[in-house]
Amino acid sequence: MAYTEIIYRAEDHIAGITLNRPESSNIINQALVNELVDVCARINQDDDIYVVVITGAGSSAFCGGSEMERLLQSEMALAGTDTSAWTQISAAAAIAGIDRPVIAAVNGDALGQGMEIILSCDIRLASEQARFGFPQVAQGLIPTDGGTQRLPRLIGRGKALELIFTAEAISAREALEIGLVSKVVPGAELANEAETLAKAVAGKAPIALRYVKEAVNKGLDLTLEQGLRLEADLYLLLHTTADRTEGIRAFLEKRPPRFKGQ
Repeated sequence: MAYTEIIYRAEDHIAGITLNRPESSNIINQALVNELVDVCARINQDDDIYVVVITGAGSSAFCGGSEMERLLQSEMALAGTDTSAWTQISAAAAIAGIDRPVIAAVNGDALGQGMEIILSCDIRLASEQARFGFPQVAQGLIPTDGGTQRLPRLIGRGKALELIFTAEAISAREALEIGLVSKVVPGAELANEAETLAKAVAGKAPIALRYVKEAVNKGLDLTLEQGLRLEADLYLLLHTTADRTEGIRAFLEKRPPRFKGQ
């Protein structure tokens, strides 16, 4: 597939996805979702990709929402335009389905479905000018791309409900304080910060990275006993990989490991 709504690059085991609709605050339309679904499947099939970075084009918005959210604020909605088909647009689900570590470099506003996209990532970095929020309740709606489920799992039930109930956007600094993002940097430094983190992750054993993500994500929905059993099973599977042997050999030889994802 040729991409027009996103920019995709892959180099040195790092894949980069840029939401590329800066003229409209990178809001999500059906074409963008289709491209995200395609590129996420492509990444999962590419053993040479160890980590993914997702960001938005421009400097003012990571993703300001979706065309559905804009439509529902318009006179077309008052006229009774059928919007039921839009409920099937799920950008966050495509990104959540990536089995490699995913880093969100939030370069500007992440609102509505844009907020849901970053919640589907594993690590979130933000520029100082970024804002975060769910405006849907103020429009008589609720988040529909995982926001009501992923946000409380990340920051706790009470704070998540406060953010969704009030429909107010919070600053990057407040997002850092509540654990929504892990780091805030000046906008000019965000790309380098994300690249540095991605390179650090990409230097690790790729199969182990995928297993860690699986253990953590699935473990959240299991009892502690079940989660520990899953962790042990994945650990045993790693004993069958060439990367584990390479990691031990590199440690004994006091050199950086050369992992191949095997």
